[in-house]
Amino acid sequence: MGEYYDDLETRAPHERETQMMAALSAQVARARANAPWYAEAFKEVDPASITSRAALATLPVTRKHELIELQKKKPPFAGLNGIPVGEAALIFTSPGPIFEMAGDRPDYYGAARAFFAAGVRKGDIVHNSFAYHLTPGAWLVHSGARALGCPVIPAGVGNTEQQVEVIAQIRPTAFSGTPDFLKILLEKADEMGADASSIKRALVGGGPLFPQLREWYKDRGIAVFQTFATAELGNIAYESEALEGLIVAEDKIVEVLVPGTGDPVAEDGDVGELVVTVLNPEYPLIRFATGDLTAVLAGPSPCGRTNMRIKGWMGRADQTTKVRGMFVHPEQIAAVVARHPEIGRARLVVDVADGRDQALFRCELTAADDALKARISESFQAVCKVRCEVLAVEPGTLANDGKVIDDVRKFD
Repeated sequence: MGEYYDDLETRAPHERETQMMAALSAQVARARANAPWYAEAFKEVDPASITSRAALATLPVTRKHELIELQKKKPPFAGLNGIPVGEAALIFTSPGPIFEMAGDRPDYYGAARAFFAAGVRKGDIVHNSFAYHLTPGAWLVHSGARALGCPVIPAGVGNTEQQVEVIAQIRPTAFSGTPDFLKILLEKADEMGADASSIKRALVGGGPLFPQLREWYKDRGIAVFQTFATAELGNIAYESEALEGLIVAEDKIVEVLVPGTGDPVAEDGDVGELVVTVLNPEYPLIRFATGDLTAVLAGPSPCGRTNMRIKGWMGRADQTTKVRGMFVHPEQIAAVVARHPEIGRARLVVDVADGRDQALFRCELTAADDALKARISESFQAVCKVRCEVLAVEPGTLANDGKVIDDVRKFD
């Protein structure tokens, strides 16, 4: 291998898009034929027509938070699996519970590409501190490291003293785990007088990598790179040496949607919900909404990889809250906005005044009169079953952070 994992990473963007859209059409056909959930959801869909992002945007979104109830009704995977359960290689559970499965292909989750971009090469020993117990995190990176030709120490979580002893003896050159756990191990090594200096690179995920923590590692001679992955989707995006955003994996189609809708954001840079379509046959998730917020960065990475870049994790899109005993969801806010083309961005701010919940609906309006605000208020009550006060603000006033519900109540 050279500077890049393979030639896919440096394809001309138009070439990639053409090839990915052809693969998308085939995936829709495969999912419809083999996954009972999609057989029903796509029964009116002609797979041959799904050959563009615009066509993709017409398909329904499957939301991660819906899987709990869906899987209870039709265990174990709600019919989203594209192969029989008995042909799966691994079956996991995540909090909820939500059940996931993996196929038996090498590097099933696509983490080898992320390791390579982090500078890890065949023969590097990887100390893996993600949890191996029932959850896919450890297996996600384990399979990627093995596909790259790296021995893996299956350390898991906890037992820090024993892990330090292993590091001092085996001398791994790379680490994988959560951003803060490596710091815990290194500080434990300092306390024990053990040598953990062999670790030079780290691939981290499952939590935020704060700038000061990255600098702390850099001061110890360790280059740290982030991966953005989920249990269902595997590796979605990863950092390269450029450290300018995360590059989308070559086997994923990424969309950023207005929270609570199936509609793509207006332009690159707008914060919205990360929605991913995978191209694997075993678990053919199409327009799977992660519940995470992100934004697309303009242009390719300076490292030479040409795929879409995203900012990484920017918070949660599922901002559901309860106001005066009623749940209000982002989808409902989107429905109110859809009734009134005069509204640009909108945000429901929930606070407490005189011991009572206060719902303030802030709307960007170019021209607002009392009659329009009254109509918006009526729509809000009809959709959300809660009264609100409508406050008109100038266009561009509301922050571009993907937030449509802001619960600022203090309960302490």
